[in-house]
Amino acid sequence: MPNVLETLVAGALEDAAARRLDRPYSDVERDLDRVTSPLDALDFLSAGERVKVLAEVKRASPSRGSMAPIEDPAALAADYERGGASAISVLTEGRKFLGSLADLEAVKARVSVPVLRKDFIADPYQVIEARAAGADIVLLIVAALDQAQLVELHGLAEELGMRVLVEAHSADELSRGIDAGARILGVNARDLTDFSLDRDLFGSLADRIPTGVVRVAESAVSSPADVAHYRAAGADVVLVGEALVTGADPAATLASFLDA
Repeated sequence: MPNVLETLVAGALEDAAARRLDRPYSDVERDLDRVTSPLDALDFLSAGERVKVLAEVKRASPSRGSMAPIEDPAALAADYERGGASAISVLTEGRKFLGSLADLEAVKARVSVPVLRKDFIADPYQVIEARAAGADIVLLIVAALDQAQLVELHGLAEELGMRVLVEAHSADELSRGIDAGARILGVNARDLTDFSLDRDLFGSLADRIPTGVVRVAESAVSSPADVAHYRAAGADVVLVGEALVTGADPAATLASFLDA
C-alpha cells in the first residue's frame, strides 16, 4: 500500500501530464522569455542576526483538511511581506492542498521577495512550468526522488536561474541533499510518509548541514516559542503556514514570530 508521499507525488505527476497535453514543453519554454529574471533567494534567506520567515500560502493539507479559503492569495502574500516575510511559499498542488500555478502567478505579481513553488515535483516539466509561472525557488523532496532525479532536477532549476529548497527528513536524506549540491536545506518535522510530527528532528540534524548552507526548519510552528526553539537549534529560516493562514492578522502574527 503506497504511503502518503507516494500518493501525493503520483497525483502531482498525473496532473502535470494532463497540463502538458494542453500546454506542451514548447509552449512553456516560450513563456520563459516573458517572465522577469528570478530573484536570488540566497540574498534574502542567508543567515543573519535575526531568524527569517518563509511564509506560506496554503488553503488545506492532508493532515488538517481545509484551513482557509484564501480567495485572494496575492493580498495574503502582501500582508506577509508587510509583516516581514523574507520569501513566500505558495502551495500549487491542487488535490489535497487546493492550490494552483495561478496562485503563484498572482503572488509573484504582487510581492518583491522571492516566491517558492511548493509542490511534489518529480518531472522536469514541473520545474520548467514553475519558472514560467514566475517562481524563484522550487521545492525538491529527497524522499520523493532517487539520487539521479534529485541531481537532474536540482541542476535544471539552477540552469533556469532558480534556487532549490531541498527537503530532508533523516540524516541519510540530508547527506543526499548535500551531495546533490543543495544551498538551501530544509528539515521537515512532519514525516510525509505518515504525517507524524517530530519537532526535535531539526535540532538533531542541524549540525550536519555545512557552513554556508541555509538551514530551514519546517512544520510544527504555531507560536513565537516554536520559532525561538528552532532558532536556538540553529535555524536560519523558519517555514510557517498554518499559524498564519488561520490567524486573524497574518502580518501581526508574523511580526511576533520575528520578534521571537
